Amino acid sequence: MLTVALHALRTRWSTFLGTFVALSLGVALLAVMGLTLASSLDAPKRQPERFTTAPVVVQGQNTLSVPISIGGHVSRETRKLAHPHAVPETTVAKLKRLGRVVPDRSFPVRAEGAPRDLVGHPWSTAAFAPYKIAEGRAPRTRDEVVVTGGWTHPGDRLRTDHGTVRVVGTVPSRGFETAVFYSDARAAELSPQSTQLVVEAEAQDVREAVEGEVVHVLTGSARRLADPDPDRDREALTAVNALFGTAGGVTAFVSVFVVASTFAFSVAQRRREFGLLRTAGATPGQIRRTVCAEALLVGVLASATGCVLGVYGAPRLADRVVDVGLAPDWFTVGDSKWPYHMAFWTGLLVALLGVVAASWRAGRTSPAQALREASVDAGAMTRGRLLFGAGLLLTAAAMPALALISDPGELLHRKTYVSHPMLLITAVALLAPVLVRPLTRLFVWLPAHLPGAGGMLVRENASAGVRRTAAVAAPVLVTVALTGSLLGATATLNEAKATEARERTTADFVVVPTGNAGHGSHTGSHDTTATHAPTDAPTQNPGFDARTLRNLRTIPGTTVSATSSSAVYVLEDGVALIRSEARAGEPAALAVTTALPLAAGQVSNLDDQSIIVNEEWERHTVGQTVDVWLGDGTRKSLRIAAVMTTGTGDNGVYVTPANAPGAHVDRVDVTLAAGADPAVVAGALREAGGHVLTRDQWLRAGNPGTDRTTRYGFLLVLGIALLYTGISLANTMLMAASDRVRDLAVLRLAGATRRQVLRLVGAEALTVVAVGGVLGLLVTGLNLAGMRSALGLLSVHAPVRIPWPELGAVTGACAVLAMVFSVAPAAWALRRGAAELAGTRE
Repeated sequence: MLTVALHALRTRWSTFLGTFVALSLGVALLAVMGLTLASSLDAPKRQPERFTTAPVVVQGQNTLSVPISIGGHVSRETRKLAHPHAVPETTVAKLKRLGRVVPDRSFPVRAEGAPRDLVGHPWSTAAFAPYKIAEGRAPRTRDEVVVTGGWTHPGDRLRTDHGTVRVVGTVPSRGFETAVFYSDARAAELSPQSTQLVVEAEAQDVREAVEGEVVHVLTGSARRLADPDPDRDREALTAVNALFGTAGGVTAFVSVFVVASTFAFSVAQRRREFGLLRTAGATPGQIRRTVCAEALLVGVLASATGCVLGVYGAPRLADRVVDVGLAPDWFTVGDSKWPYHMAFWTGLLVALLGVVAASWRAGRTSPAQALREASVDAGAMTRGRLLFGAGLLLTAAAMPALALISDPGELLHRKTYVSHPMLLITAVALLAPVLVRPLTRLFVWLPAHLPGAGGMLVRENASAGVRRTAAVAAPVLVTVALTGSLLGATATLNEAKATEARERTTADFVVVPTGNAGHGSHTGSHDTTATHAPTDAPTQNPGFDARTLRNLRTIPGTTVSATSSSAVYVLEDGVALIRSEARAGEPAALAVTTALPLAAGQVSNLDDQSIIVNEEWERHTVGQTVDVWLGDGTRKSLRIAAVMTTGTGDNGVYVTPANAPGAHVDRVDVTLAAGADPAVVAGALREAGGHVLTRDQWLRAGNPGTDRTTRYGFLLVLGIALLYTGISLANTMLMAASDRVRDLAVLRLAGATRRQVLRLVGAEALTVVAVGGVLGLLVTGLNLAGMRSALGLLSVHAPVRIPWPELGAVTGACAVLAMVFSVAPAAWALRRGAAELAGTRE
C-alpha cells in the first residue's frame, strides 16, 4: 500500500498540492502561535523604575486581604484597594527620626501640544529614578516645571489643566513615563494625598520603626510595586495569550475542515481508480490503508515544512505585536522546543482526521465503479454524514438553549461567541449536500427561464456536481460565518452597551474635569474576573475641586448630581473576593438625573446604610443585608435598597458618598428645570469650571468600541480563514478542472464560443460562492439570534448588528478567488482544439 501511495503522490501531485500547502501553513501558524504562547507564559520580574536608587519605600495600606476556604483549605485572597490609605502621620513622625522622608505624589497633567499620558511629580522624587538635569535648572516657584524628553525646551510655556507653566529645565526620558516635575509645594497643592514615601534610612531600622503599623515596607526589587501599574506586563501577556490561543484554535479547526473537504472531494474524483483496484483484487481495507498512507505521507512532509516556516515566522510575529503595542518592548520568542513537537504532531493528526471519513468511503467503492462514466453525484449525502450533521446541529442548538435557561450572560462572553460558530459551521457543512441543490436551483431560477441555455447549464452543472459544489462552498461558508459571527457579535454587544448608556443617562448636560471628556465610564461593572486598578496610577482623575463644585451646585434652574467612582468588595460563597465598581452619589439628585435599570426597589430608598446592587450578586433581594468592604477597605453591612438588572455586565453598584471614603467627584450630571434656557445654563456651567458636554456629546464620547487586542485578534482569525479559503478554492477548482475538460469540449463542439464557455464557468463559480455565502449568513443569523435572546433575558433591548460591509468584502474576495481559479484553468485547457479536448482521458 505504501508503494501505491507513493505512486499516487507522484502521478497525482496536483491533487495533493492544495492539501500540502494548507496543512504546512496550518502547522507553521500553530508553531508560531505555540512559540509566542511559550514566550508569554512568564513575564520577567520587572525591576524598579521610579525608585531605582531609593533606599526604602513605605506605602500606606493599599490592599484588602480576606480569608477564603476552598475544599477545607483556608487561604487569603488579596485585592488592591480603590482608595489606598496615606501613611499615618504618627508613622511619618517616627520615620523622620530615622532620616529624610520624601513624600511621593502622582497626578495626571494635560497640556496643549504635549504627549498624552503626562504625569506630574514633585521634583524631590526625581533623584530616585534617577533623573538628572540635561538643560536648565530645577523648578523653584509654583509656575515652573521640569519635563522629560525632548518635546519641549527651557523657556517654553505650557498651557495645562492646572494653569500656564514655564519650562525651566529638561531631563532625559527613561522610557517608562513622560513626566512633569513641579516644585514640592505646588505638587502638594495639586495632589494633597500622598500614599507612599521614600525614607533615606536603613531598611531594618524602618521595619522596626513601623512594626505593628498597617503599612508596606518595600526594598530591593519589591520597590517596583511602588511604580504605576506594576502588573502591566503580566496583564499584557494575558491578552497576548488570549489572542494567540484563539488564533491557534481557529487555525486547527479550519485546517481540519479544509483538509477533510479536500480529501473527500479527492476520493469522490478517484472512484473509478478505486474501482479498478477493487477489480484487480484489492480489499476495502487495502483501499482505506492506501488513502490513509497518502494522508500520512502528505502530513509528514507538510508538518516538517510547516515547522521550518515557523522558525522564520515566529520572530517576525513577535516583532509585529511589539510594534503595534500588544506586547511589552522586551517581548521576544524564546528557544522552547515543545511548540514544534505540538505543531508537527497536530499537523499529522489533522491529516489523519481529515482523511478518516474519506478513507471509509473509498473502501466502500465497488468494482463496478471502474465502468462508471456518469459524472452525476449519487448518494452524496450518506447516512452517517446525515446523522452526524444532525447531531452536531442539535448540539449547537442545545448549548445556547441551556445557557439561556441557566446563565444568559454566558452567551456574551468572547470564548462562547468564538467557539460556538465553529460547531454550527461543521454541522451546516456536513448537511450542505442536502442544502446545495435547492439553493442552487433557487439562485438560477430566473436565469434558467430566460432565453438561451446559459442559466439552465449553470443550474444543471451545479446540481449534478453536488460534491464539487459543496467542496467549493465549504471554505466560503467558513469565512463568511466567522466574519459575520465574530464581528457581528462584538458590534451587537457594543450596540447593547450603547443602548444601556442612552437609557440610563437622562441628564441634559454632563460635566467632567477639564481634559477628561470621554474618559469616564457611565458606571462600573461587576468584575467577575477580579481585576483591579493599580494604586496611584497616573491616569487616575483627581476630580473637581471644592470651589468648582460649589459653583456648579449654585447654578439656578438645574438639578445637579455630583458622583464619584469607587468600588466595593464582596465575598461570594466564601471562596471568591469579588471587586464591583461603584458610583457614589446623593439619592435624590441621582433619581432625577439617572434612570437606573431597576428590577426591584427605588433609588430614593438609598441611604448611608444601604446599597443598590445588580442581579449578578449572590444576594440580590431588596431588604437583604450584605457584608461588603468599601473602597478604602472598611468593612460594613449594608441593606439592599434596590436591585438593577444584569444587563451586559456594566451595571455596577451605587452607594452614597459616605460609603465611598477617599473618592473624588469626577462627574456632574445636570438636569434642566422646567423653563430653563439650555444655552444660558451651558454658559453658566462653562464659567463654573470643567468640560461641559450635552447628553448626545457625552454618549458619543463614551460610545463603546472593540478594544485593540480583540480587534487585532479578530483580524488575525479572519485573515487565517480567508487564506485557507483561497487555498481550498484553488485546490478544489484545479482538481475539478481535469474532470471538466471533456464537458468543455462538448460545449465547444455544440457550437459554444470560447468566451461563452468561460462565462459559463465563471457563472457556476459565482453561483457556488453565493451558496456558500448564504450558508454562512445562516450560521451568522443563528449565532446572533442566540445573543439577541440572551440580551433580551438580561433586559437589554438592542438591535442585532450584522457587519454587512465586512461580509460584502469577504464574499467579494471569495468570488474573485473562485472566478480566477475556475476560469484560468478552463482558459488554459481551451487553448487546444475541441476535438483534441473531447479525446482527453483522465
